[in-house]
Amino acid sequence: MTLIGLLDLAAVFVFALTGGLAASRAQLDVVGFIFIASLTAVGGGTLRDLLLDRTVLWVADPRYLGLTTGAALMVFFTAHLLESRIRALTWLDALALAVAVPAGVGIAINGGQPWPIVLVAGVVTGAMGGLMRDVVCNEVPLVLKKGELYATCALAGGIAALLAGQVGLPQAPALLVCAAVTFALRAGSLAFGWSLPAYRPRPPRS
Repeated sequence: MTLIGLLDLAAVFVFALTGGLAASRAQLDVVGFIFIASLTAVGGGTLRDLLLDRTVLWVADPRYLGLTTGAALMVFFTAHLLESRIRALTWLDALALAVAVPAGVGIAINGGQPWPIVLVAGVVTGAMGGLMRDVVCNEVPLVLKKGELYATCALAGGIAALLAGQVGLPQAPALLVCAAVTFALRAGSLAFGWSLPAYRPRPPRS
């Protein structure tokens, strides 16, 4: 399997774990666990593939759904062992973002897409599954949470991959740079509160 395939597979598995943790917080039954885990795991990749006019990943290989089901069942039977499920969810989500973004970037590059589409593919692959998870579970989406970097991390990772390619780095190391930049920014936001300036309303001028 290629590096891109491994990244896509890893992203599906780790995102499925976060979906299972979200389902545990919502106290769903086992079918709910499988649904939320699968939605989270393949949601971003599905939208990416539709936008890029590719065969959707889990349609091309239904074993992805077996992987998401296995991850959901694993969390169903072990989530109670975690001291803080929201903390585990947040950090697993950061890891999933860091592997999903380079997968989306690599797929778009291999498809001959121009750089704006490459960046969009990376952000969509990394952010949309988690967004669907949080909306369905009635949580504030991490991608929109005030005071945190999320989509910015995905965008920065995509830019890093493109710049690495421009200076002559082969694709595999460039995608690893993408993963490292994405995770470093997301981890910095979680651990140290890194964020972009937020809009602050001001009284209208008289």
